[in-house]
Amino acid sequence: MEEQKKPTVNLSQHSSFMSSLKTQLKETFFPDDPFRHFAGLPPRRRAWFVLSYFAPILQWAPNYKPSFFAYDLLAGITITSLAIPQGISYAKLANIPPVIGLYSSFTPPLVYAVFGSSNNLAVGTAAAVSLLLSSSIRDTVSPENEPENYLFTIFTAAFFSGMFQLALGIFRLGILVDFLSRSAITGYMAGAAMIIILQQLKGLLGLQHFTSKTDVVSVVEAVFQNRHEWKWQSAILGLCFIIILVATRRLKEKIPRLFWVNAISPLLVIIMGGVLAFVVKGKDHGIPIVGELKKGLNPISLSQLQFKSPYLSAALQAGLVAGFTALAEGIAVGRSFGLLKNEQTDGNKEMIAFGLMNIVGSFTSCYVTTGPFSKSAVNYHAGCRTPMSNVIMALCMMLVLLFLAPLFKYTPLVALSAIIVVAMLGLIELHEIRHLFKVDKFDFCVCISAVLGVVFANIEVGLLLSVGLSIIRAMLHMARPTTCRLGNVAGTELYLDMKNYPDSTTFPGFLILQLGSPIYFVNASYLRERITRWVEDEENCTKEKGQDLHYIIFDMGGVAAIDNTGIGMLFEVHRMLGKKMIQMAITNPRGQVVEKLMAAGFIDVVGKEWIFLSIQDAVSGCNFALEEGNKRNGKQEHA
Repeated sequence: MEEQKKPTVNLSQHSSFMSSLKTQLKETFFPDDPFRHFAGLPPRRRAWFVLSYFAPILQWAPNYKPSFFAYDLLAGITITSLAIPQGISYAKLANIPPVIGLYSSFTPPLVYAVFGSSNNLAVGTAAAVSLLLSSSIRDTVSPENEPENYLFTIFTAAFFSGMFQLALGIFRLGILVDFLSRSAITGYMAGAAMIIILQQLKGLLGLQHFTSKTDVVSVVEAVFQNRHEWKWQSAILGLCFIIILVATRRLKEKIPRLFWVNAISPLLVIIMGGVLAFVVKGKDHGIPIVGELKKGLNPISLSQLQFKSPYLSAALQAGLVAGFTALAEGIAVGRSFGLLKNEQTDGNKEMIAFGLMNIVGSFTSCYVTTGPFSKSAVNYHAGCRTPMSNVIMALCMMLVLLFLAPLFKYTPLVALSAIIVVAMLGLIELHEIRHLFKVDKFDFCVCISAVLGVVFANIEVGLLLSVGLSIIRAMLHMARPTTCRLGNVAGTELYLDMKNYPDSTTFPGFLILQLGSPIYFVNASYLRERITRWVEDEENCTKEKGQDLHYIIFDMGGVAAIDNTGIGMLFEVHRMLGKKMIQMAITNPRGQVVEKLMAAGFIDVVGKEWIFLSIQDAVSGCNFALEEGNKRNGKQEHA
């Protein structure tokens, strides 16, 4: 083998512990290497770039073109027309005064415009987050018996959400949000949408009494237990509003350029409902209305935050779950629309932006906000160019709060329920669920478990169940990595999985295995058992043909890392093979893996001459060694 001159694996490379640690930390927390462009710049310019990294407005504002303003103005006005009805509706869903929903579309968008990285995201309240806050807090503080303390606890939950999001962004822990898979989000949002739709039966039927629980059994039971309160006036009016809203949505789908009709339809429903309720005195005829809305900008609520028992624990729990949910939805929406424009959305920047806007929002009478899909979709289709559309929306909302808020006092509750119902229908992605069933059954199970958890238990259970299943799946991939036997594709030097390429050929006395994952303590035992089984199966096959197994070649190109337990497993496999007189060869080991194997003495035990760059080199080397061995045996027998 030494006579063959060929490229060999670099076994002399070595990096210090601090260098390896620095590299690992960098790849873990800074995979995008955001400061790579700053090298070589003078200190003042470098400081400016760092500042503009954390405050993206310093990047886009100096380059803002006058031609962008017309698009951002149209988008800002359009999303304001949606923010007003959604703000009032979702505030009612959270059991807080409707004006809080309007406040939440004033301060947070201004903060996001400074710190947010997405040009397409429109900031505001979200239905799922609103219901989650209500269901989490009302068990501790009743919105009916203690409305003031309940509202203050909602503000405190927004503060904790913001702190949680800000901490994730500062410490670059966006990896945690990645554990909420696409299938989990799809199921969670679909289940939440179903529950929210059922909750709206209270407004659609004009009920005065309803359950505080969110599971489907309790909601349906409450609807029929209070059937004596059903009001046909509300039901008919609600049905008419739903038909109008669905019709405008269908119009947008058939004629995309008329998207603005669908965008302003919720506001038109509120206006029509308000005029009707005012003319016929709807409150006296089975059509409950919103009631008084205060005129004026957001009052300061810093002194109202609750940091004492029992409010603290309720706010902390609700804030963490709501913050995580808001992050998952907002980042997913921002990235989705960013891809359509080939724009990059930085998840860690978004966490910082979300955190700051929720902290500032909690100080200014706002509750948890995010980037809801419906509003962001309108912003995108309206042609927004920059986050200036959020500034326009905030300014429009300021005018509404200063001059127009009292006009919405006659808004029928049934109109708000109809708006929520139609908005939630868009969150039940049946086509995506069918796609999951077709492509990946396990993802489909994760999705359905989230739906069932939300519908039959509560939102927190559904979220935890879906995240738990996603983590279990990731752990199974780690604990049970894929290994396969490779064969040579005729006429090439390619060695591929024989299950996928059954016509590929093998060599007598050779077993080529591919280890396709990092080797850690969680999978070392499984890999040892799997390799042993491969060896035993191959030995049985070769014995039937009157041959012996001489060599086993491990393709380790996919082994990105290895720990001490994994190295111990390789030693055990080497001893097992040695007892069977089988030689181990290794191909294409990565630099980090080679360093550890050298430090552990494994390379010396196997022999440096049995480490190869490629499978073809290993096969050639083993064949040469086998021929040399046969020659020596032949000479000894002749002697």
